[in-house]
Amino acid sequence: AVLAGTVETAVNALWDAAPLVGDRIAVVGGGMVGCSVAALLARFPGVRVQLVDADPDRAKVADALGVGFASPADALDGLDLVVHASATEAGLARSLELLRPEGTVVELSWYGDGRVAVPLGEVFHSRRLTLRGSQVGTVSPARAGTRTYAERLALALDLLADPALDALVTGESAFAELPDVMPGLASGEIPALCHRIRYAGNDD
Repeated sequence: AVLAGTVETAVNALWDAAPLVGDRIAVVGGGMVGCSVAALLARFPGVRVQLVDADPDRAKVADALGVGFASPADALDGLDLVVHASATEAGLARSLELLRPEGTVVELSWYGDGRVAVPLGEVFHSRRLTLRGSQVGTVSPARAGTRTYAERLALALDLLADPALDALVTGESAFAELPDVMPGLASGEIPALCHRIRYAGNDD
């Protein structure tokens, strides 16, 4: 249940991205959203999926999800589709670089009111690249006429039956431990994707 919202975001992103059988795909950014997208893409027949992240420890998560892993410098290029979820300017620029001609980047990152420079010179026009936004606040236009919010959430919950997604829950603490745990999570001293909080009385 703690992963439901993130996997629902991944479902909506893939409705927007519309990957095809046999596509060559990278997910740039190995956080919760990126890993969820990679996990769902791993189910597509014939698709080659690579999780791209600057943190080499994400390779273990990628392996548990059944996808490849690479650092940004070593990522495979010539891709049909890149899903960008690193929330960094460098990650978005690298995502565009990895595309084949007429390839697509689906942008999942949330930048708030921050400004991001996007390299729309260089090969953006000559390769006829596409940069598409995706946002979970509405059902993807690709399914808006046939799916409700409730149906999207129900699908996410069904997909969470896959035990591979357990790899996204990387730790657990009691609620009373939060004053000590939160600084470590915020600083990165405690590495985490989804750190679950256990409330008193919920041990049953």
